[in-house]
Amino acid sequence: MSLERQVRAKLASKRSPEKEKECQEWMESVLGAKFPPGELFEDVLKDGTVLCQLINKIKPGSVAKINTSGGQFKMMENITNFQAAIKNYGVPDIDVFQTVDLWEKKDIAQVMSTLFALGRETHRHPEWTGPCLGPKPADECKREFSDEVLKAGQTVIGLQAGSNKGATQAGQNLGAGRKILLGK
Repeated sequence: MSLERQVRAKLASKRSPEKEKECQEWMESVLGAKFPPGELFEDVLKDGTVLCQLINKIKPGSVAKINTSGGQFKMMENITNFQAAIKNYGVPDIDVFQTVDLWEKKDIAQVMSTLFALGRETHRHPEWTGPCLGPKPADECKREFSDEVLKAGQTVIGLQAGSNKGATQAGQNLGAGRKILLGK
């Protein structure tokens, strides 16, 4: 089996039909329209128009112009505009798929991951009252310590600072000892 075929098989194994179904249902409820029956999930998303419509529903005006014709470069521009819009919305850069992942169907699992990241991000925006996708992100758990507690912590020597409460490796003999032989 060629390396390219192995890579494609590995990427395909990351796909989850259940997650794709959940994501599609979320997108359809946000958009208020069903995907065309019989069409593959990635084929519906490929030209980026549905993605741009999605972010415009979540945050109106995010993508000013959605290209519906004009060739592959205009369609790829839709995907790029969607990516920029979701980054502005708060989706971390690391969660955003590359354009070729969708356009050339190289990594649809990563596209799904991006859509789940967008769905999670909607939890953080109180102005969004529509459905969310995925679990709600954890809230920050900020702690405040008094000066007294902080100063008390400075007097403790951490175990990484060279002290291990008197423990040593003395007396341990793990196998034969090292012998240094000086030649004549």
